[in-house]
Formats: sequence, C-alpha cells, structure tokens
Amino acid sequence: MDIRQLRYFITVAEHLNFTKAANQLYVAQSAISHQIADLEDQVGVKLFIRNKRSVQLTPAGAVFLKEAMEIVEKTSGAIEKAQQTDAGVIGSLSIGFLSIHVRGFLPEAIKRFRVIYPKVELHLNHYPSKMLKEALEEGELDIALTQPSGLHRIEEVEIQTVAKERYCVVMHKNHPLANQQKIKLTDLSTEPFIIHNRHDSPIGSYEFIVHLCEQNGLTPRIVSQPRFVDTVPILVESEIGISILPKSFEAVSSHSLRFIEIDGLEGHDFELVAAWKKNNLNPSIPIFLEVLANEGLTI
Repeated sequence: MDIRQLRYFITVAEHLNFTKAANQLYVAQSAISHQIADLEDQVGVKLFIRNKRSVQLTPAGAVFLKEAMEIVEKTSGAIEKAQQTDAGVIGSLSIGFLSIHVRGFLPEAIKRFRVIYPKVELHLNHYPSKMLKEALEEGELDIALTQPSGLHRIEEVEIQTVAKERYCVVMHKNHPLANQQKIKLTDLSTEPFIIHNRHDSPIGSYEFIVHLCEQNGLTPRIVSQPRFVDTVPILVESEIGISILPKSFEAVSSHSLRFIEIDGLEGHDFELVAAWKKNNLNPSIPIFLEVLANEGLTI
C-alpha cells in the first residue's frame, strides 16, 4: 500500500465514478482500476460495489475512506513540515550577543525575522565576551554576535561583519576638553584612564587601547580596571578618569558624559561580527544572517 493508491481510492470515492477520477488524476482508467483492485487485495476486503451503471462504497470502504483521508493529510503535512524545516522556516535558533553593541540593530532584526519566519523559535541571550565564544565553540549557540578577535581559535568558524562603529574618548561634561569636536590622543598624556579589566575584557580590547595610546606617543595612566565594561561609564561619570569606548555606549550612558571622536583614528573602527561554525547544518542560520545583513549598520 502506498500514498498513490490511497489518493486514487479517495478520488474514486469522491466521484463514485472511475472515468471522472481518471480524468481528474490524468491517468488511464485501467491504471486506477488496477490500483484499486491491488489495494483491496492488500486490505483484504471489498472497498467498492460496482456494476455497469454505478459505483458505491461498501461499509468497510466508507470506514477506510475516513482513515485514508487522514493518512494522506498527515503525510502531506509531514512532507510540508520536512521541506519547511530543510528550508529553515521551521525549527529553532540559539543566538548569543554582546548586549550594548547590538542595541542599534538587533531588536529590529529580531522583529523582522519573527514576522517573516514565525515558526522558527528564537533563543536569545546576552553573554560576556569570553563565555560567548566558548558557547559557540561548544555548540551551545548557533550564532554569536561578538568581536572577531579570538574567533580564529575556533575550528571551522565563519564570520560576517554586521556593524562597525567609531571609538570615542569618553569624559564627563565638566572636563576642560568636553566641548571639543575631536580630540587628539596626544592631548590626553596626563589624563587618568579607566580601562576594562584585561582578564575580563573582550580578547584584545585592553591591549588595543593601550597599543593605540602608545602609537600616539603616550602611555596611559590607568587608575581603574573594572571587571565589567558597564562599570566604565559609571566611573567616568564619577569623574575618576576618562576612557575610550565604542560609540554605541553613548546610547546607554548618562547625559553627563561626552563621547568625542578621536582625531586621526581612521581605519581603527570597532567591529562586530556574526560568527557560526561551518559544520553547523541548522538551515535557519543563513536566513537569519540575511535578515541581519539588512539591519546591520555603521555608526
């Protein structure tokens, strides 16, 4: 017994006419008669009472019709779901991200994705940078939105840039340089610096800032290294010192802080990427990346 035989049986039962059923199915009437006879042999009962003038369902045929229709419907549904799953429009997707840096585009990307692909269940969570990369490497995440530094250590990792933004000097509005449009790093040679702790910061960010300062002829006088990057703007607001942060922090920081462009810093943008493992066959990954690409931005 196969689905084709059941479809033939259902079509004959609906028309109670072999000729009309054959026309609807675009097959020879003899082929339908042969398949129905074979189906009756397999079931072991007569499904139709037929003579030269009429075709009628037997009581057993009427019961079988109901069951056959359910089987065909469930089979069609199973095929459709399998095809949709293979296309990525049904399933689940686990995404981890650095909270502050994605605020400019991720909420809109998520809303758009849910409208287009409502049957894909999204699992979204904020991670510290180190844990984010570890979760991606261990297969706990399908996609990580993170900095590219350190990702090369993950086997068969793929990346796609989704956002770039400028680094800015962050200082309290009471600072003598707070009204400048741009600042040269050489103007900060005597300033106290607050930099995210080397051991807890995203891989390379502490070194990046120190190296950037040294390239411009100053060794930063670091007065505080908070464990959490969210603490940095708070300490700057307390006028303990200044800092260097990506511009996205401005949207979540106090209005008493000023984010000032660094003069001569072209080509040193903060980059955020979507990262995933090449051997991850989740079909929802590429369609989310496509939506994400339409929402990514350069600040």
